[in-house]
Amino acid sequence: MYSIELTDEKLLRVTPPPAEGAEVPEEVKAAMIRQAMDILKNSYAPYSHYNVAAAVLMSSGRIYTGVNVESALLTNTICAERNAIFHAAAQGERRIIAIAIVGGPNSADPDDLAKHDYCTPCGVCRQVMRDFARPDRMTVICAKSETDYREWTLEQLLPESFGPEDLEED
Repeated sequence: MYSIELTDEKLLRVTPPPAEGAEVPEEVKAAMIRQAMDILKNSYAPYSHYNVAAAVLMSSGRIYTGVNVESALLTNTICAERNAIFHAAAQGERRIIAIAIVGGPNSADPDDLAKHDYCTPCGVCRQVMRDFARPDRMTVICAKSETDYREWTLEQLLPESFGPEDLEED
């Protein structure tokens, strides 16, 4: 049995946190998807018009959120996934259990599900996830709604990946 509550920091916290590599319970997936959908309206995508939001569950049980923020100089754009992960890292978090991603073209309205798509993370976001997770134990959820989603392990989305252990000296 899991408890999902709002913390003083305005973050959701899952108690006890799901173990790394364990199946993420349905109620936790739904809460993550809802958190991402709730902030989708804050996405800033005036150029691509592709709105994305993410909610990342860390090993502490806290769920951090982020949205994509575009810049006229597109290389300065940040994806929702990295925004959420960097938010968590800024709070001292270091291990991802799962991430939920929502959005689609012109989809800033979280209730207009017809515009939602299964948003898979870009290659840069997958690599950042890799730095904070074991690829065989991290769940990536791409959702149109709380009940309509697809999921993979990071290893399935980023096979034969390069990670922090590859930089360790013998």
